[in-house]
This record gives sequence, C-alpha cells and structure tokens, in this order.
Amino acid sequence: MTNALIVIDVQESFRVRPLWRTLDNPALIANVRRLVEAARAGGEMVVWVLHSEAGTGGEFDPANGHVRVVDELEPAKDEPLVTKTSHNAFTTTNLGQILTSAGVDAVTVCGLRTEQCVETTARVASDFGYEVTFVTDATGTFPIPHWDAPADQTVEELLADPRTLSAAEVVRRTEYALAGRFASVRRTDDYLGV
Repeated sequence: MTNALIVIDVQESFRVRPLWRTLDNPALIANVRRLVEAARAGGEMVVWVLHSEAGTGGEFDPANGHVRVVDELEPAKDEPLVTKTSHNAFTTTNLGQILTSAGVDAVTVCGLRTEQCVETTARVASDFGYEVTFVTDATGTFPIPHWDAPADQTVEELLADPRTLSAAEVVRRTEYALAGRFASVRRTDDYLGV
C-alpha cells in the first residue's frame, strides 16, 4: 500500500484570528511535524493544502499574506502544495491527480480544522476509495458558536454562551462520525509506533 500524508490548512491565516487563542490542541504543530518527518523518512509523499478565499479581504485572502504554511513548518521543494477554495482538499484542486499519478491508495490526514476541512477531506477520500487514517491529535479546532449567535460575537461572548459547542465536543463527535465508517482514527504516538 502506498500512503500519502495530507497536511490541511496548517496556515498563518488562523493565527491572525482572535479565535486562535482558543485552539484546543497546543501540540498540533509539533504533532504535524512528527508526522511529516516520519513520512519523509519512510519515503511517503507529503502533500500540503492551503485554504484561500481570494477577494474577500479577510485572513484567507492571499492578498493579505497569511495564506502560507505556518512558520514552524516548511514544505520540501519536491512536495506538492495545493490551494483549495472548498472545505475538502479534493473538489477545487488537482489532489486526486497528484495521488493517482503517484500510485497512492491510502492517505493520512491532519491539520486544521478537525471537524471542517480535515474531516471533510477524510470523508471524500474514503468515498474515492482511499484507505484513510485520521490522526486526531495532529488536528486542531475551536469552539463553535450556536447557529443563531451574533456574527460579531467576541471570543469572550462565545466562550460564555452556554449554547457554544466546545472544541472537546467537536473532536469527540468527529471521532465517532469517522471511526469505522470513513477512517481509522489514531493518535500520533500510536500511528508512529512510539
């Protein structure tokens, strides 16, 4: 089986958001680094995915300079870097062609956000027939506001709202939704055999 590691949206765009201070997983970047180093050492393909929202003027607008891999990580020159405009890493990119041309039939996914772009990519990859591993502690997310909370809610208001879904609840739900259906859910140490 030929595996590829897909690193999704571990980008500076998230750091400029006030919500960054509520990131549920302080070990996210370190765990992604461990997965990247292991994949490289094992001769596996590493694919980097960035999210872009051109013309929006926000933190995901490339014109603002934040749509780049976080400073602590660096793609190797021969590692594909794709930019997506949808939640999953396949629909608006050539990721499928990259994986097919490399003979990849299994993918390991990690990155930001656990329940959004990483989970969605895992589901689509499974639908496309890839064997999928979801490394939970190499993902990160944030509390989710209630659907009718004000759009301009502050971080403090979000955290004080009893209707807010905590990041821990989000991760737990994601693990339950994926395990045994779309992906094998693992932890970094277990995945690396540590």
